[in-house]
Amino acid sequence: MSQPVEIGILALQGGVIEHRQHLAALGVAARDVRTPEALAGLRGLILPGGESTCLSRLLRLTGVGPALLRAYHEDGLVLWGTCAGAILLADEVVGEAPHLGLMPIAVSRNAFGSQLDSFQGQALIPAVSATPIPLVFIRAPQILRADPPARVLLERDGYIAAVETDQALATVFHPELAEDLSFHRYFLRKCGWQPAAPAPERAKPYLAVR
Repeated sequence: MSQPVEIGILALQGGVIEHRQHLAALGVAARDVRTPEALAGLRGLILPGGESTCLSRLLRLTGVGPALLRAYHEDGLVLWGTCAGAILLADEVVGEAPHLGLMPIAVSRNAFGSQLDSFQGQALIPAVSATPIPLVFIRAPQILRADPPARVLLERDGYIAAVETDQALATVFHPELAEDLSFHRYFLRKCGWQPAAPAPERAKPYLAVR
């Protein structure tokens, strides 16, 4: 029997639609979160890519930030930050004050350069998938350190690209911009999701980065 979970996507700025489409491909309807009230009853929340400084400011202005912290600490809300979302989760951000500070990681913003320096690749991440996963980096940060209880899922070329704790996941790349559904499925399972039938491996082709 399927174990339903309620998942939200922080919808203040950034790549909301792509995450929603990937969750829908797995049979999970996501709730857009723009107000503190929208966090009620959620088991998991995705903090999407975008612009971390803008997202941090909007979290304060809308009151979602303080409500998110309460939900994390008091209700066990599970979080996933992609790219800018990973920056929001870090307890150290090079050159600036941390934002939410919920993961024991240090992050360097725009570590690869400008938008023109965006790139793609792939990697085998055994904890997430038995087959290589496509990686899409867009003005990506780098995770420079991960302290316990954080566990490194992917390290490459001297930096950490994916890391997790029991209650949080951070990726500096964008799984929502590739067809592969492995990371969305992995996050849902961290939230207690149990599909009634085998989940698809890939989203619809029109979501792929060509």
